[in-house]
Amino acid sequence: MTVSQQAPAQPVPAPADALLDRLAVLRDRVALLVGRRSADDPTAADPLRGLYLSEDAVRHLLRVAESEPDPASEPDAVSDDPAGAAATAALGSTAATGSTGATGPAGDRLAGLAARFGLGDLDTALLLVALAPDLDRSFEPLYGYLNDDVSRRRATVALALDLCGVPAHSAPARARLHPTAPLTALGLLVVEEPERPFLSRSLRVPDRLVAHLLGDDTHDPDLAGHLRSLPDPPWPDDTVGTDGAADDGGDEEFTVLARRLAARLTAAPPPTAYLREGREGDALTCAAAALRTAGLAALHFTGPEDHVPGLLREARLSGRVVVVSALPEQPARIVRELAAATDVPVLIAGSRPYDPLWCDDDAGDPLVLEVPPRRAGALRAWSAALGEEPGFDLAATVAPYHLADDRIARAARAARALAAFDGVPMAPAHLRVAARRQSASGLEQHARRIRPAVDWSDLVLPEGPLAQLHELALRARHRDRVLGEWRLSAGGGRGRGVLGLFAGESGTGKTLSAEVVAAELGLDLYVVQLSSIVDKYVGETEKNLERIFAEADRTDAVLLFDEADAVFGKRSAVKDSHDRYANMESAYLLQRLESFDGIALLTTNLRANIDEAFTRRLDLVVDFPFPDARQRLALWRHSLSHVPCAEGVELDAVVAGFELAGGSIRSAVVTAAYLAAGRDGLVTSADVLEGARREYRKAGRLLPDEGSW
Repeated sequence: MTVSQQAPAQPVPAPADALLDRLAVLRDRVALLVGRRSADDPTAADPLRGLYLSEDAVRHLLRVAESEPDPASEPDAVSDDPAGAAATAALGSTAATGSTGATGPAGDRLAGLAARFGLGDLDTALLLVALAPDLDRSFEPLYGYLNDDVSRRRATVALALDLCGVPAHSAPARARLHPTAPLTALGLLVVEEPERPFLSRSLRVPDRLVAHLLGDDTHDPDLAGHLRSLPDPPWPDDTVGTDGAADDGGDEEFTVLARRLAARLTAAPPPTAYLREGREGDALTCAAAALRTAGLAALHFTGPEDHVPGLLREARLSGRVVVVSALPEQPARIVRELAAATDVPVLIAGSRPYDPLWCDDDAGDPLVLEVPPRRAGALRAWSAALGEEPGFDLAATVAPYHLADDRIARAARAARALAAFDGVPMAPAHLRVAARRQSASGLEQHARRIRPAVDWSDLVLPEGPLAQLHELALRARHRDRVLGEWRLSAGGGRGRGVLGLFAGESGTGKTLSAEVVAAELGLDLYVVQLSSIVDKYVGETEKNLERIFAEADRTDAVLLFDEADAVFGKRSAVKDSHDRYANMESAYLLQRLESFDGIALLTTNLRANIDEAFTRRLDLVVDFPFPDARQRLALWRHSLSHVPCAEGVELDAVVAGFELAGGSIRSAVVTAAYLAAGRDGLVTSADVLEGARREYRKAGRLLPDEGSW
């Protein structure tokens, strides 16, 4: 047989066709009840039936009540009633549509839903009865007629039980509509009007379920604003080697955890796991890697706990894994609800330690997993996000940043947009600006942000301190490789932070050097405001410092403690309560620096005031000497480099006569510039001299002999 002679493939029935077949069975059942009502009810022909009660109708109701059997003598199980069992099977069984499989015929989504949710024939029949008015409006007047109230056009509990052939007094049948029963607990059916008697309450099927049964797999609109896409996995599909293991770029622990989690997601029963991350984004990246390995799709939810029932229903309908991040301040309720859904795989991402009080004893605790930090794999994420090999050293450019994979992708897009706006190829500056914007920070509550606008050419220092500053930037850039990959961390829970102390007299360039280091790394500089952290109440200063350190741990930034001896001063002998609490503050700082993962710089005018215990924990101590005559001349020239000066400005004499540090020299140049601007002229030697004199007067120092000038 040629291709053109092959028999056409049988079309797969649409989901609506299968539901219409079931509605035909339901319509026959409705017709049966309507016929019975018309034969027995004296008000059947009354056009105002259902709007009032006549005497004949009341006498009919009394006769019906007297003829009903005693509930105590009736069978307590639905299956003991042959007529009821036949009606239930006719409406709810997959055999009603000619199916021989466990999940119904092709296209019968109701049968498939019943199989996935574990619904019995009675549950399926009740769901179909409640669903009918949403599929065929002709059921509305029929239901109004059978409800004896033309305004009640949905099935009530009593009508649904009648259509299923189940006595209204059957306790097992009524229990199928209780809040803890599958239909209502899983969000498939809503029993409305709780103020009414149970039998007269209306039944409604949520719109999302109706759409699903008709073949529409669009997510619930109530969840639309709370669903996010997961970051791309850290390794693409084509990196799997011949041994089946992905090239993880050195993040072995992370890779092993992701693959073990993938194997667990495909096992039964499905797990509920709490992924605790040390660095923002690592848990979601691990979840994305596990889902790709397992070949599963996910619903990434970041909304409030009020939408959790709808989220779980959506996961059951779509067969997806639930991934939850951005937990609220009090996560007990949302974790408890997610852990109770034992039929849905759930991954919860968070940075807080898991608290056993979040879950009930009955539901059990989720599987708590510590996500190891991803270090080496970040470079691959940057390369994949950029899509092409940049014309600069990408590894050195992005080394200071520890962004999650989704933020790396956003930073790459922003860098490309910045380069396109400038009309030039992408440069390291574009990538650094974009990366800084993706590193959200709450440090501005306690620190002043400085966006560095200087570089190494702005520093006038001897070779020794300058080399140490370059080494400090080198340590910050390669700490993950040295302390992580090469396992040179000291252990004991110590962090991978870089700590430096800048010591020297005022104006020798300590703060400027911190800004230059931050600029070299492409990071913002945050100067800690002591007024915002020091508190007169015991323990509050430590809490403020903890907020700063915790935020600095998760932010790509350089933290600067200016005048650090005010906080990191020496401990003293305890003579009163003030000494005791001051020592407690120092002890806290000593412990916190051990676990710090960020970059912190301390400046002090008096190195001797810093406790030796702090000094031991520092990576580098840079001493800033007072500038000699040669350096002072270089500082004067650098400060005047952008200032319009008159011909023949003499600097040698002012350098020899005034011993000023770099900060004072800059202030003297500013004074000279204002003097020149005031007369709308150029800076002269006299202006420079007057600026130097004013700096001496501010410092309370004796001026050199003015006669020599």
